[in-house]
Amino acid sequence: MSSIISRRRLAALFASTVAVAALGAIPQQSAAAAAETTPVGFGAGTTGGGGATPVTVSTLAAFTSAVADDSAKVVRVSGLITLSGQVDIGSNTTVLGVGSASGFTGGGLRVKESANVIIRNLRFSNPVAPADGITVQKSTKVWIDHNAFSADRDHDKDHYDGLLDISHASDQVTVSWNTFKDHYKGSLVGHSDKNSGEDTGHLRVTYHHNHFSNVYSRIPSLRFGTGHFYDNYVQGAETACHSRMGAQMLVENNVFRDTKVAVTTNRSSDVDGYAVLRGNDLGGAATEVSQTGSFTAPPYSYTAEPASSVVASVTAGAGTGKI
Repeated sequence: MSSIISRRRLAALFASTVAVAALGAIPQQSAAAAAETTPVGFGAGTTGGGGATPVTVSTLAAFTSAVADDSAKVVRVSGLITLSGQVDIGSNTTVLGVGSASGFTGGGLRVKESANVIIRNLRFSNPVAPADGITVQKSTKVWIDHNAFSADRDHDKDHYDGLLDISHASDQVTVSWNTFKDHYKGSLVGHSDKNSGEDTGHLRVTYHHNHFSNVYSRIPSLRFGTGHFYDNYVQGAETACHSRMGAQMLVENNVFRDTKVAVTTNRSSDVDGYAVLRGNDLGGAATEVSQTGSFTAPPYSYTAEPASSVVASVTAGAGTGKI
């Protein structure tokens, strides 16, 4: 009897050991592997088209028609659509790319006087001026996530316009897990030093887990508003984060490489901005902070991973084909 019990105990111990080993073999899920299904940051609560039945389009005419009104809608873009200028996106809209190579070239999308818009998994290339890859104007609740923005730096800096510009009192915007590549003017928030009357109290934007590669400046450039820039990876910039005209910017747990100035508050405008820096890996980049800000605690729940893991997370998780 004792030998039977011993054999049973050995079998149980072996089974337990195998189970523990199997559990240990399961890799821990990284931030990159767990793409958010809802936005984190100032754009939290944006739902876009929600559960509306998706419509798939592959031509400019079909796309323009599908996104035009303010009814709840989910529009899937299949293939690459050539634009001249921009297409306006109505409220309560989700625009999704199919696969990893669908999107727009030559122009872009404009979210103007709209609310509750999601744009995900799309490629935006070579937005010829005056078009931006995406323009957000006079709009609230916008989530721009897992897109790939690119141009080239072979032309004059004004040949293309911005990759992503947010202006005219737009508010409650999250920009997450995107790639921005080969461009002069990355992302402008607040279009003019003379627009304080409209913009003050608005332009609240969160940027997290984005990859900026060979983008010269405006990463981002922020006037009047409040910006939270965390867990981003910046490579090859002349000037990255630029807070101006009284803007408040929290720059947290980012990684900068081959960048001349990581953060500045005192360039190009008559009025300086404010910035708070914490947990960043500057990689030798300079900082020019003339005024320390008061924005230190964003009014939303988030988890900023340490700078030491940002490069791995962002390079694995940002861009198209990852959701």
